[in-house]
Amino acid sequence: MRARVAALVRQVQQALPEGTAAVGAGLAVSAATSYVFVIVALNALDGDAKASFSAFWAVIFVAGPGFFLPLEQEVGRALAHRRAQGLGGGPLVTKAAQLGGVITALLVVLTFATAPLLSDLLYHGDMLFVFAVAVGIVAFYVIHLTRGVLAGEGRFRPYGELLAGEGLLRLVAGIGLAALGVDRAGAFAMVLAVAPFLAAAFALRGQRKLLRPGPDAPYTELSANLGWLLLGSVLTQSLAYSPLLAVNVLSDSEVGGAELAAGFASAFFVARVPVLAFQAVQGTLLPKLAGLTGSGRHDEFRRGLNRLLAMVSAIAVLGAVGAFLVGPAVGKILFKDFTLDAKGLGLLAAGSGAFIIALTLAQALMALGGYRMMVASWALGLATCVGLILVIQDLEMRVEVSFLVGALVAAALMFVAARRQLNKVGDVGIGPLVHAIEHEPIEI
Repeated sequence: MRARVAALVRQVQQALPEGTAAVGAGLAVSAATSYVFVIVALNALDGDAKASFSAFWAVIFVAGPGFFLPLEQEVGRALAHRRAQGLGGGPLVTKAAQLGGVITALLVVLTFATAPLLSDLLYHGDMLFVFAVAVGIVAFYVIHLTRGVLAGEGRFRPYGELLAGEGLLRLVAGIGLAALGVDRAGAFAMVLAVAPFLAAAFALRGQRKLLRPGPDAPYTELSANLGWLLLGSVLTQSLAYSPLLAVNVLSDSEVGGAELAAGFASAFFVARVPVLAFQAVQGTLLPKLAGLTGSGRHDEFRRGLNRLLAMVSAIAVLGAVGAFLVGPAVGKILFKDFTLDAKGLGLLAAGSGAFIIALTLAQALMALGGYRMMVASWALGLATCVGLILVIQDLEMRVEVSFLVGALVAAALMFVAARRQLNKVGDVGIGPLVHAIEHEPIEI
């Protein structure tokens, strides 16, 4: 019996992608603490302050992960390739830092250039949000580059600590502000912006020889597809946060819009439970997929993708049904001024479910090299969403229905594209799919 157990343990360890346990734990802690931070912040704020904070959250998570997650992914991939060849990655990280620095500088300049407009349109005149966006952009650049380096060098424990540490620091500071009675939304926004710096410093403690000297790195070593990845990432985040952005932008032009914008933030985050659940279990999905590697089964990729889609679809359906049946009751427990009804919450949760299905198919397309179709699918999904927002009259319905239909369009297009791409490449292992999702945290 002991020999059988030992053999089973060895088999599981061999099936696990490197660092799965540490990264999975970090993802779970990050998901839970981020969600609780939102609950704390929104319950500490009222009216326009709550709407402003939700608008800031949408802006920073479109700009931050949207622009810098692809950089993290490509740095991690390129460094891992160099490490396998015994080559130092210092020059590669320098090139990535330079590229990321240029993007950061442009985004910060754009932030201050649009400050007068966005301050009135989204932040109700609180200029502290503008500084929080600028600081947050720099922070996301730092933390995503750091995560890419840690992943590429196989330092998965500090990578997991970085994920968990950022969420914990953010939550502790948010609880402190709420306990002190702080009701300025910009203060909570600044907590979100500063936490990544502290988390990066904590995760990098004692880490040595991360930037080992090596041969010079051309920009093409990062990826010939970095541009497509960058565009796809921005489109992904834009669609994900389209309801929150739209309701804040359009609230001033609608009767009762200000009240809806203030209460909609709470409903939006309750409806994001399917995304939260997917983030929390993402680390546990990888061993199941990796277990197909080398199993002698034909067409491992197709089997793995079908297994992944089945689990994600179950999360999506359960999330939508749960939001419709018990969502309003849960919302009133979590948030002091929850007002959205079951129909609206069910539509928002269904949109979140369709979004994570689309995201899963996007990861499959990237694993198969279908970057252009991935970008085209997100673009058409977002265009559909924006088009419906412009057509539907009722403010609440226009943001809920447009998000759902836009996510469904993106998912349907990527499903067709992934099947076609699979037929082109023929029999393929599960490895590329595992690599595509291994270190891609989803921000709620």
